[in-house]
Amino acid sequence: MIATVTLNPCLDKHIDVHGLVLYETNRWHRMSKYAGGKGIDVSRAVYEMGFDTIACGLLGGEEGREIETLLTEQGLKYHFTPISQPTRSCFIIYDTKTRRQTNLNAPGPRIAPPELKMFYEDLLRESAASSLIVMSGSVPPGVPSSVYFTLISHARKLGKQTILDTAGKYLREGLKAKPCLVKPNIREAEELLGRKLETEAEIILAAKEIVRMGAGIAVISMGKKGLIACDGKQVIKASSAYVRVKSTVGAGDSTVAGFAISLRRGDSLEEACRLGVAMGTATVMTPGTELCHREDVQYWLPRIKIRRLA
Repeated sequence: MIATVTLNPCLDKHIDVHGLVLYETNRWHRMSKYAGGKGIDVSRAVYEMGFDTIACGLLGGEEGREIETLLTEQGLKYHFTPISQPTRSCFIIYDTKTRRQTNLNAPGPRIAPPELKMFYEDLLRESAASSLIVMSGSVPPGVPSSVYFTLISHARKLGKQTILDTAGKYLREGLKAKPCLVKPNIREAEELLGRKLETEAEIILAAKEIVRMGAGIAVISMGKKGLIACDGKQVIKASSAYVRVKSTVGAGDSTVAGFAISLRRGDSLEEACRLGVAMGTATVMTPGTELCHREDVQYWLPRIKIRRLA
């Protein structure tokens, strides 16, 4: 089983408008709700590929109950620690005329120390059958910046593999616990290292440096240009052919899901990159909050371009 952690889940409200006009009254023509959060999306993508998974995290209020209902309808296993404050709602506004998307994200509920302690205990119990834990996303108020360091350290002591997908001080602190894999995008890697990454050579050096900082594998995603991965011994670039993008929501999480599946199977780095990019590519082809479909992933797998870099 692959367990996922979402400390700051959200009830996403996806709103479609045709011709968004700033500073004017706009009318939407479709609205859908979605159980959001990076770890939850990883679980959804893992489940779509036929692997067992459980989503863990913190939920509260009516929004939290709606998220559980949505996950139950999708057949996804979950266990969320209850909190007193309501889970956040986020808004995704998609302009069907320009095909541009605007996200409005809330910071999240404040987590009390006893609630966080209960979450640690719940996660250890619920992930007992899991050999790999994916920890993703932002951290709500009240949670210390060392939270991912603590979670990864506990997981390592129990012999579990870990993947970390976060940013800022949470990524910096989490790296100290030596996760098996981290996946920043270029902007997040620039923030971590304190410099611009404008060329492929600079991105390669950045991936190597992140490995030296504690990551077993550093994967830097480059959007439509694919990704560069380094495990300290080899550097691989993986990319796909151009596709018409319908939505980028969940593409990075689907890529992480691909790496999680590959780590769980003991695949080579090249195979992991291939599956990660195939799942990310299949996701951008789907509309709104929809993630990859297994048949699309199978189509893309042999079409992913792999290059070994010096």
